[in-house]
Amino acid sequence: MRAAWGLLAALAALSAYYVYLPLPSTVSDPWKLMLLDATFRAVQQTCHLIHYLRLSHHLIVLNYIICTFDKLKSVSSEDINITDAVFDGVEVRVFEPPAKKDERLKRSVVYIHGGGWALASARTSLYNNLCRTMAESLNAVVVSVEYRLVPEVCFPEQFHDALRATQHFLQPDVLAEYSVDPSRIAISGDSAGGNLAAAVCQQLSKDEHLTIRPKLQALIYPVLQAFDFNTPSYQQNMNMPVLPRHVMINYWIDYFNGNYDLAHSLLINNHTALDVSQAVSFRGRLNWTSLLPSSFQKNYKPVIQTTGRAEIIQDIPALLDVRAVPLLADSATLQLQPKTYILTCENDVLRDDGVMYAKRLENAGVEVTLDHFDDCFHGCMIFTIWPTDFSAGIQTRNSYIKWLDENL
Repeated sequence: MRAAWGLLAALAALSAYYVYLPLPSTVSDPWKLMLLDATFRAVQQTCHLIHYLRLSHHLIVLNYIICTFDKLKSVSSEDINITDAVFDGVEVRVFEPPAKKDERLKRSVVYIHGGGWALASARTSLYNNLCRTMAESLNAVVVSVEYRLVPEVCFPEQFHDALRATQHFLQPDVLAEYSVDPSRIAISGDSAGGNLAAAVCQQLSKDEHLTIRPKLQALIYPVLQAFDFNTPSYQQNMNMPVLPRHVMINYWIDYFNGNYDLAHSLLINNHTALDVSQAVSFRGRLNWTSLLPSSFQKNYKPVIQTTGRAEIIQDIPALLDVRAVPLLADSATLQLQPKTYILTCENDVLRDDGVMYAKRLENAGVEVTLDHFDDCFHGCMIFTIWPTDFSAGIQTRNSYIKWLDENL
């Protein structure tokens, strides 16, 4: 009996050691975040073992687990009509509130979900409930894009899917079918979906034949660049849940169908060293020492290699392709962007991506709202349903919807 109690105590200690992470004192719901992160790590390690044994790709297994678990918590609403459709070969889920008396046209949001271009779905409850809440709160038609995922396809196919679905929806006859006001449409997305939303907006802005353009773009902790993995937020939050730096680098490698052997070189910015000629013209567009306020720079120093590996850019030219890294777009393109909302979280490696994009858009003459949260973490906005319900999720979601309501 004494041995059993000893074993139980040892297991409890090991579990506590596995779960515990030193987190900033400002993070909301820290123990819940530790438990969420521990669950993610355990599932990811299992998926990597399956990948190592060559039974299946780890991202396919991980996405299967996420979608299977998530569907158990789906919340429906009788007030919103939810239908699945295909827009120019791309699957979408459409959320339509009921028509109100004397109302002719509704406003609309095209939403692109996150998940590292590899995970989640418009059909899982996390995004289903977010889009349903948006449709209800805004009395708007919400189109959630079900783009294809890594490893089924890699860049630029996710971008093409999001662009085709959006272009199809922006056709006058399609908008009329859904009773949408052509002058009140927003493009939005979170994380990797924010990346796709920004890239789609940039592409639409350069389409001279487009007759209907989005009024707004709303980007939630977007991932916008793979040029510098040592911005202050990448250094500060390198081990933060839910998105540590090494995981974000691996998502980029997967998106570009690259080799994991490049991860360390990317981490120390070998791909954008001073002797890599392809990167020279882009360096000024991502100089965080001039784009970030001192409160974000803190005491961190730039990591710029004198000698690097130019072959990385030769093997993966998409690292400098603005369709994948919208923060590297030129000023002429940025001037054409619609009124913009960017939500960032202090405890997030991607914080500075969003802050720098806000500053570059502002410098180009675009009206920008930067909505920053000191106590929040990456991915928090979709965590509003038990058992992954966080005060940070409700807080950020309400702020985001409030801005859309006031500006769309």
